Amino acid sequence: MITKSNISKDFDTIYEIINDASIAYKGIIPKDRWKKPYMSKAELETQISEGVEFWNFQENNKILGVMGIQHKQDVTLIRHAYVRTIARQKGIGGKLLNHLTTLTNNPVLIGTWADASWAISFYKKNGFTLLSEKEKNSLLKKYWSIPERQVETSIVLANHNWKSE
Repeated sequence: MITKSNISKDFDTIYEIINDASIAYKGIIPKDRWKKPYMSKAELETQISEGVEFWNFQENNKILGVMGIQHKQDVTLIRHAYVRTIARQKGIGGKLLNHLTTLTNNPVLIGTWADASWAISFYKKNGFTLLSEKEKNSLLKKYWSIPERQVETSIVLANHNWKSE
């Protein structure tokens, strides 16, 4: 079952899932971008205050996956897509992504690490297209608030509604 997160109730679980699932990045993303915890509680609070709305995938009253959506100007961003390590490869991410993309008519953009090949494959399998380096650099600076080093080491994918520049 997919439900909108009740942040006051679900915050600690979202934090736990992000930091459990993000262990997949260790040794994959640049060492200078990896930290533990991957996302601090303060960073998560900032993301929420900046408009990231989290959705949960629950089974037997346990949250197994989370994914955020953020409406920014003329696009919608998918943010912080994570599934518990023990629940991977069961279609949870796809169900969350499909649900969230129905919540907007705007083009949907997703940023992820360039070296996270499994994430890129997942998004491509779900109908997203990898954008050019030039477009990626422009979009990450326009719609995301991330350090320059993260821009350098990330990619952006877009759904069918996106009109490339």
